[in-house]
Amino acid sequence: MAKGWLYRFSFLIVLVIGACIAVAPTILNLSEKSAFPVKRKINLGLDLQGGLYMVLGIDFNKVYRDEMVGYARKAQSTLKDIGIESTIGDLNTSDVKDPKHSIVITKETDVDAARAKLREFYNYPLRLTGEEGKVLTYGLGRDFIREIEETALSKSIEVIRNRIDEFGVTEPEIVSQGADRIVVQLPGVKDISRAKGLIGKTAKLEFKFVNDDVSPAVLNEWLEKAKKGGIEFNKGDQFSAYNAKLNEFLKADLPKGFEIAFTKTTNKLTNELTNLEPYLVDSAASLTGEELQEAIVRIDQEQNRPYVGLEFKPTGAKVFEQITGANIGKRLAIVLDGNVYSAPVIQGRIAGGSAQITLGAGDYNTVMTEARDLALVLRAGALPVELIFEEQRIVGPSLGADAIDKAQMASIVGSLLVFAFVIIYYKFSGIIAAVTIVINVLFTLACLIGLEATLSLPGIAGIALTVGMAVDGNIIIYERIREELRTGVTPYEAVRTGFDKAFWTILDANLTTALAGLCLLNFGTGPVRGFAVTLLIGIATTVYTAYFVNKVLFEMYVGQGHRKTISI
Repeated sequence: MAKGWLYRFSFLIVLVIGACIAVAPTILNLSEKSAFPVKRKINLGLDLQGGLYMVLGIDFNKVYRDEMVGYARKAQSTLKDIGIESTIGDLNTSDVKDPKHSIVITKETDVDAARAKLREFYNYPLRLTGEEGKVLTYGLGRDFIREIEETALSKSIEVIRNRIDEFGVTEPEIVSQGADRIVVQLPGVKDISRAKGLIGKTAKLEFKFVNDDVSPAVLNEWLEKAKKGGIEFNKGDQFSAYNAKLNEFLKADLPKGFEIAFTKTTNKLTNELTNLEPYLVDSAASLTGEELQEAIVRIDQEQNRPYVGLEFKPTGAKVFEQITGANIGKRLAIVLDGNVYSAPVIQGRIAGGSAQITLGAGDYNTVMTEARDLALVLRAGALPVELIFEEQRIVGPSLGADAIDKAQMASIVGSLLVFAFVIIYYKFSGIIAAVTIVINVLFTLACLIGLEATLSLPGIAGIALTVGMAVDGNIIIYERIREELRTGVTPYEAVRTGFDKAFWTILDANLTTALAGLCLLNFGTGPVRGFAVTLLIGIATTVYTAYFVNKVLFEMYVGQGHRKTISI
């Protein structure tokens, strides 16, 4: 044999050995503790190993409202820094997509200076929508609203991915669907409720002062008034929507700049709401989770109970020290996603930028799990928007196992039929074709493992299509060889010419299929992308095995022109 053939054959042997080592843990189902040097297996998709499928919607209206309230408070602070006194006016949410907030300037002579200063500092996020005497009314800037809509989706996906990575799910799929939906697939998840809690928790941390001038009796009267007006929380309702409706209904009764928030108590087993304790708190937060640097679980040595310790960034620590020092004796509510976790009384100035969130009742292990999850979502970042669970499907592992069994049976039967056809029709050359097909599938599986791709049912269909394309490539080559043999040339020359003439046909056919696969990969989602990945990998391995591997084996079969006949 020529040196060139020997090099190609040696290279093929190395590739086959490497592929066998890569797929061995999957084929033999080796455990992580086995002595085998390779541990990685093929990642199975949601339809093959079970898990959680969710479609999450984005509530932009609440984002607009929160941004407007926040910027109104920032505007007041900016005016105070230059000596202009003002108070926060009303929030107008008659147009939920364009909320407006008023700022009342204390002295009428300061109105022009205030307007100019706010235009200088907040020209992009805010636009002046009205002016009447000492009252300036602002809405969010149009470009700023578009920026919120464009970035909210991508940032939400990033935050969810960070949380899922810490949760330990292998190969999650988190993709956008349209402008306001996110599709999340979590293969292999066992604790469904915990996974949903981690994903859906907005983790919007706020520190708000409690207004204790209003007695609990008055608060309860307001709640009864709202209940008679049809504003009542019912099982299955979105609590944030109920809270927003409640505060809008009671806007005339509530002191300006304040809103009602609740401490929610739920049944740990059924997750049903069992009690609501109302608080009257500031509408705008004095400090938010944006200034948070670290959130870790600690143990209260006196009570032997876990809690979440918070550490602020330098700027946040400075603000926290200022607001605690200026409000000694007041209660500061720690609010997470609209839920008041605790409202301790400030005993003195708190320096160092540390705070803590104490958790509700329950046994030690339950509270520890809750503390860990809370610390996780705070570290991973707050979702920029509130997510609504619009669709949920739980795929059981037994369904995935059944799909794998059926796919294996279909693959075995299909492969046997293909091998029987090529061997009967092409005789010994058909055996060579069968060997190249086996090598093709082996390389495809090894590539899936090496690229850490996820194999799903559509992916298995892609592998089946790869086998079909591999057979098609072999048939093109073999028919070319037969044509050459009919002209009376030697088997060696027929093989050489047949492979040369078939190469461009095989390449052209696979390139056009690859273009379709790239379109599926680029524009498809979920199962379609899984099919496209295996299809593209299969195309690459098919071109290599159908032409180069097949040629190496045929050259070994016919020798250097010594064989007078070949079985084809």
